[in-house]
Amino acid sequence: MSALLPTYQRHDIELVEGTGSFVTDAQGKTYLDFMMGIAVCNTGHRHPEVEKRLHAQLGQLWHTSNLFESSKQERVATLLTTNSHLSHVFFCNSGTEANEGAFKLIRKWTQKTEILSFSQSFHGRTFAMMGATGQDKVKEGFGEMVSDFKHLTFNDFESLDAITEDTGAVWLEVIQGEGGIILAENEWLEALMERTQAYGVKIVIDEVQTGIGRTGSRFAFEQTPLKPDIITVAKGLGSGFPVGAIITTPEAATIFTPGTHGSTFGGNPLAMTAAEATLELILTEQTLRSVQEKGEYLMKQLNVFLPENQIRTIRGRGLMIGIEFKQPVASIVLSLQQAGMLVVSAGPTVIRLLPSLFVTEYELDLAVEKIKQVCQQEVIA
Repeated sequence: MSALLPTYQRHDIELVEGTGSFVTDAQGKTYLDFMMGIAVCNTGHRHPEVEKRLHAQLGQLWHTSNLFESSKQERVATLLTTNSHLSHVFFCNSGTEANEGAFKLIRKWTQKTEILSFSQSFHGRTFAMMGATGQDKVKEGFGEMVSDFKHLTFNDFESLDAITEDTGAVWLEVIQGEGGIILAENEWLEALMERTQAYGVKIVIDEVQTGIGRTGSRFAFEQTPLKPDIITVAKGLGSGFPVGAIITTPEAATIFTPGTHGSTFGGNPLAMTAAEATLELILTEQTLRSVQEKGEYLMKQLNVFLPENQIRTIRGRGLMIGIEFKQPVASIVLSLQQAGMLVVSAGPTVIRLLPSLFVTEYELDLAVEKIKQVCQQEVIA
């Protein structure tokens, strides 16, 4: 009997080694990894540059209190701010923590309690972020949620009428990852931006899954009309090392002052080493252009080779792609594992493809071939 609380529906696979786009399990079977820890290992597994720097840091210092100066934090914060329109950063350990911090910041900043988020969104599993999340399944059994959050319909113009002078912030993902790879429509986002500006409402964009190059730009919002007051990032920021961040405006620096927020492990030397190496690898014109090109190539190949009778639609941006099937995908995920490929679902009928941003064309072709073969084996109910 396991001593672990059963909070995860685990697959019967233990991964013990990984390099680039491939991982190996305890039985020696190798898989093409198109999960990457669910959009975490954006540089692939054990990128040599990240690994080299972490090895060096392991021989120097693992942890120090945030009561001391940190040039590493300063350098990573500068990388994040110079690659956005924002100016200040707070470091934590995960996306949920980044979102919790953003929630506190919005409450203190606006002195308002109404925050609007959207159906099918996902913002984390801490108590406040369950309230922010627009999916009932994550809330079942926990009683009354934090009352601040009201959920609107994603991509629905009429829902935007709910934005008023009583609203503190609108909180959204521009591509809903857990919700099924649902892209926000730019015309709708233009209307959202206009409405928030009219009432002085803050915009918080959850870039935990979409950020750090995943969609072919530094942040996904850059491909939209939005100009957020707060961005939250995590997952892809550390190449697999736990790190999250809030990125925000100069005004926020007058709100989050000493004693208002903190994180014991946030911004620790190992996390900052991984983040700095990751950002320097990804936030280049060449890498981002390559992600766009690879994403377009993968979408084209999927549309050409996957059977139309099984696929409802293929959608996404960059290397964040969802394949919506006409049937539940649980058996497809398992069949792909048997065929030596790892993917993750996004709702009952969508599989997500989240490869390394440095994936090769050969690996993309291999992925398409494996999905094609599994589709040929599946029978539509």
